[in-house]
Amino acid sequence: MKTYKITVAGVERQLPICPINDKLAIGAFVILGDAELSEKCAKALLEKAPEYDYIITAEAKGITLAHEMARQNGDAKYMLARKGAKLYMTGVFESTVRSITTAKEQKLYLDTADAEMMKGKRILIVDDVISTGESLKALEVLVEKAGGIIIGKMAILAEGDAQDREDIIYLEKLPMFNIDGEVIG
Repeated sequence: MKTYKITVAGVERQLPICPINDKLAIGAFVILGDAELSEKCAKALLEKAPEYDYIITAEAKGITLAHEMARQNGDAKYMLARKGAKLYMTGVFESTVRSITTAKEQKLYLDTADAEMMKGKRILIVDDVISTGESLKALEVLVEKAGGIIIGKMAILAEGDAQDREDIIYLEKLPMFNIDGEVIG
């Protein structure tokens, strides 16, 4: 399997190049289970983060990052948009998403108790990688429905067209690849 070497927040990793269709491949960046990478990326993002009241992320790969950012910043709580409504939720808001790494349309759900806490508060949206921006948009919809004030959008990596966006803060660029694993942008 071909790999792509990346250094982010001073940590070097080899990302497997994974095809997503017959013409396009991505570098698979996974922080789940990588404590060193999660810790260093959280620290680097917090150094660039605007003042916020709560962090929100989408299940699942953003959880490690949001947790570590909250822990390092001394936050008692962060918000999580779930891929499915859970029995313990007091009610839900929902938003639809189709990310580049997901084969089908998905929904994200926010507990109404969390939504109530976000009302009128400064919300920082975080994710591991922003590519098409679909997951980001779904989170924005949830925050807006809850009455939160989006004060920033952050990611560890910006992939493809997201690299040119001026409304997100990120640490490093991640190129896209053709099916042969060659960098295309």
